[in-house]
Amino acid sequence: MEPQRIKILLLDTGNEWGGGTNSMLELLKRIDRNRFDIHCCFYRNYRRGSGDSIEQVLTSLAIPVTFIPQRKQPRWAKILKELLRSLVFFNRKLRLKATRFVDKLWRIRPNARAIRQLLVQQRFHMIYMNNQPGTNAEGYLAASDLAVSVVQHCRIEPVLDSELVNMVNRRADAVIAVSNGVRDVLMANGVKAEKCFTVFNAIDIYQPLPERAAMRQQLLNVTDETFVFGSIGSLIARKSNQHTLQALAKFAAAFPQADWRMVILGEGPDLAALQQQASQAGIADRVIFTGFRSNPLDYLAAFDVFILASKSEGLPRVVLEAMLLNTAVIGSKVTGTAELIQHDSTGLLFDYGDIQGLFRQMETLWLDAEKRRQLLLQANHHVKARYAIEHYVAGVETILENAAYGNSSHV
Repeated sequence: MEPQRIKILLLDTGNEWGGGTNSMLELLKRIDRNRFDIHCCFYRNYRRGSGDSIEQVLTSLAIPVTFIPQRKQPRWAKILKELLRSLVFFNRKLRLKATRFVDKLWRIRPNARAIRQLLVQQRFHMIYMNNQPGTNAEGYLAASDLAVSVVQHCRIEPVLDSELVNMVNRRADAVIAVSNGVRDVLMANGVKAEKCFTVFNAIDIYQPLPERAAMRQQLLNVTDETFVFGSIGSLIARKSNQHTLQALAKFAAAFPQADWRMVILGEGPDLAALQQQASQAGIADRVIFTGFRSNPLDYLAAFDVFILASKSEGLPRVVLEAMLLNTAVIGSKVTGTAELIQHDSTGLLFDYGDIQGLFRQMETLWLDAEKRRQLLLQANHHVKARYAIEHYVAGVETILENAAYGNSSHV
């Protein structure tokens, strides 16, 4: 008799298509369907730019998806938030607690009831959440009194407080961290060590790769002599693209005769401000804003240097992809990124927010072609040796299976 498949409800409460979405889909493409029966629950049918929607992609993978419609924040909730925050204006933690209290009333608890109904009616064995505890509270509430396993896949450095930590410790069977740095943050905040497991993000190291010269010509219309810096990601505050532009202004002043371009791939609320910053710095003619593109690997192959200046990361797949494509990497020294980049060996690091430090790393890679070549060789070997997608899938499968058949205290 064949063992029963583990029936899993995958919950994703996100608003946009990001790196976590891509990592999730890479797992779903490869997960063993003989052991795991996956159904998805999303709040929004977001799209990959102007391309496929998440529903279309999941349908192509034969994975059912349910959408829980979301309403706009009611006026009373907004007024109550402002009132409570004004009463505790002197304490940031209390302000955050007040905001979460109101969110529970109008958003989190109604969503939890809808998720709980799915868990009960379709007899799921597990809820598997694709984000971090702070944005998945409704999943924990939905499962609070049910005999289902709870697994959290923490794809970014989490923001935690005592309430969230208690929720995780009380109900989660396993928390998957995408890097040791994320795992350390979880435990430093009080999440029990026995619940925390690291499964590194990974990529398909055998996929067909675009050819650099062809991509530079087709996408950017530049020759091999033009030095191309680039970044890829949502244009949001956390990505700190403004720091990259500040460093580029220094680079332009230091090397006025240099032939260079900066390509910023992505869309988001910071676009207009970044365009204005480039204009005011006098480098707008060198900075290309592409918007969202469905072929980011093609652009990544065209870069000489990829820059990730983020304030926080989990374990950025785009850094792994740059290493695979033989594109040099400069990254901020933050959780996740600093774990991937071995400074002066597989890339260069700078302290987050240190504009002069970022400029110096740009300068190094611009002036020292041999240094750049050595970094590329070592980075390419590193990613192939440690970050193959097969390790990631097998690691997640093992944790899901153990959580489903473990001796959980709540069952």
